[in-house]
Amino acid sequence: MSAPHSPELRLDLPAAHSAARMARRLVREFALRGGLEESEVDNLLLVADELLSNAVDHGGGGAAREESELESDVTMQLVLVLRDGGWVLDVADEGQGDPEQVEALLHPAGLPDLEDERGRGFFLISGLCQSLSVRRREDGKGLVITAVRLHGRPA
Repeated sequence: MSAPHSPELRLDLPAAHSAARMARRLVREFALRGGLEESEVDNLLLVADELLSNAVDHGGGGAAREESELESDVTMQLVLVLRDGGWVLDVADEGQGDPEQVEALLHPAGLPDLEDERGRGFFLISGLCQSLSVRRREDGKGLVITAVRLHGRPA
């Protein structure tokens, strides 16, 4: 007897904020059709938004608003698996990030500096996920951040 199939969404996107907006709409529709509760979809969208925005801003996209602003064919990938009333989300980029440095950002030692204009996203999503991890892509072209929230609850 085989294991039950978990619904999965895979997107290959240009590393631009316009593509991230489109991806969020697709993630929302996919998650709702997959039976995820509305409140859990909201949590998923917050995490997806942060990871996609970081992929655009720091993962090779150069903070491009539109695809036409990209200097090359830089892409990002999103893989979402619905499981156990929750989800596993991978967002991959093509940047030159250091997994150890990103790991430190994913698991901050204390509160972020409230005077900084940015830098609170990972802190916020870490409270929504059971786990956040980073690894180098298999092809070596960038990083993959994985966020896990199963049974619709954080750690």
